[in-house]
Formats: sequence, structure tokens, C-alpha cells
Amino acid sequence: MKIAILGKPFTDDIAPFIQALFDELQRRKAQLCLVEHFELYLKNTINLPTGIETFRRGDKLDGVDVVLSVGGDGTLLDTVTYVGAQQVPILGINTGRLGFLATIPYDSINLAIDALYKGHYTLDDRALIRVDSDQEVFSGINFGLNEFSVLKRDTSSMIVVHTYIDGEYLNSYWGDGLVVATPTGSTGYSLSCGGPLVLPQTNNFVISPVCPHNLNVRPMIVSDRSVISFEVEGRSSSYLAALDSRSTSVDMSVQLAVRREAFVARLVKLHHVNFLSTLRSKLNWGLDKRNTLIK
Repeated sequence: MKIAILGKPFTDDIAPFIQALFDELQRRKAQLCLVEHFELYLKNTINLPTGIETFRRGDKLDGVDVVLSVGGDGTLLDTVTYVGAQQVPILGINTGRLGFLATIPYDSINLAIDALYKGHYTLDDRALIRVDSDQEVFSGINFGLNEFSVLKRDTSSMIVVHTYIDGEYLNSYWGDGLVVATPTGSTGYSLSCGGPLVLPQTNNFVISPVCPHNLNVRPMIVSDRSVISFEVEGRSSSYLAALDSRSTSVDMSVQLAVRREAFVARLVKLHHVNFLSTLRSKLNWGLDKRNTLIK
């Protein structure tokens, strides 16, 4: 197999597990390629095999069978921007904290690699959200897995986000901003704003206001076939636009709209892992003693 690996720095106690990952891949004679900045970090952290290729964002991942994302959910979101329309399957190894997307614990790395080689997995296609604008906003990487957000600047007063669905006026949201989340992103920022949990394969967006000044405003689910557009007003001359973990200052005059991206993020799902079990685990639903007899 040809395997690409992206990651971020990890703590000393995790280093032996990362070393075991590379030792196992070397034993299996995998062809490896590392993103440049992670390769530089690993050279000073573990013993790397020889003959490793490197790549940068925007490079073609020719012949790559799977991409390993070593970190947390933020690392996996970044990995999606490296893969893009190439749709190479991504397996998330969690060396972070919560891990809704990076579901493989770092102490189960060898089991995950064995499952990859044996074909004991399925591919879970996740919808992406795309941002269109009349000026370049996100340096050409205008898609994300979790959500798009319009937010006030830290030092500014509230903003007003006039929102339209397929050209028809929906509402003017007064507050700190607005989040449009994919089903995958329903467990992220949208959830903290009171948005609903949405199963990954539902074809929807979730519109969630951030700290709304109108108390009767609630999150809303719309079809992901819709085009959602915005006009933003406020006392400041600019606001923040965020796409997953990437944010930038945008002038009030810039026109923005979101829609579903034409391609997907293809996540590797091992047979013992599913979305509902992840919810129960990460949200601590199973802590209720009354659930002990429920399988």
C-alpha cells in the first residue's frame, strides 16, 4: 500500500505509539509519504524509515491508497484540505482529546493498520460545504467538512446577518453571528450554539445563530441542495468568516454564499466503529446507570 501521513506534534507519552506505527508500516513494506512540516518534526522525535517521500498542500497524491491523519479532529479537518477533490480515503488516529472524527485511539494503531490491510473497513462519504464569494476569501481552499461561520470581531458590537435561501429572504439574525453546519459539523460549533445532532448521511445543513439577540430565533434545518447567501451589517467595517478552523477578516461589502461541494470527504470507518456508538462515548450518554442493561 501507498500511505500518506499528516499530523501535528504530540506529547512524549504518545511517541512510542507513533514509533510503533512506522515500525509496523515498515514491516509491511508500505510506501510512505509525509507532509513536509510533519516529517521535519518526526525526524527529531522518532526513528523514521528511509525512503520516505514528502508532499505539500496542493500536490497530487498519485497512487495513495489511504491518508492517515495523526492528531485530533482539527488535524483531520486540515487533512481534508490536502486531499480535496482527489477523495483519497482518510483514517483519523486520535492523539488529541474528544475525537468525533479521529475515532481510532492511539493505543489501537496496530489493530487499525491490520484492519486496513485485511479490508475490514467501509468508506463513509461525508458532505462538504463550499463558500462562494465575489472576492477571494480563503486562498482558494473554499470548502470545509464541519461548518461555515459569520462572526463579529472580538472588539465589535453585535452584527446583523441577513440570510437568504435560494434567493428568498429567510431572516435577519442579530447577535454574534451565524453558523451553517454540515451533518458532520452538527457535533461541533453548531452543537455548542444549541443546534441539533444530525446523522451524517442526511442531506441537510443546520443554520444556528450564535448568541442571538432575538430570543425566539432557533436553529433551522434546510436541504443541502439549497444555496444560502448572506448580507452582513454592523458598526465595524469588517467581520470574521470562518471555514472549519480557518478564519479571516472580511469587508462588509463582500458577498458570500454557501452550498454543498461537488465532491466529498471519504472517511475510513472500521467495522467496530459507528456514529451512534461514537455519540454515546463522546457525549457520555452511557453514564446513566439505567442504561447498564441496554446493549
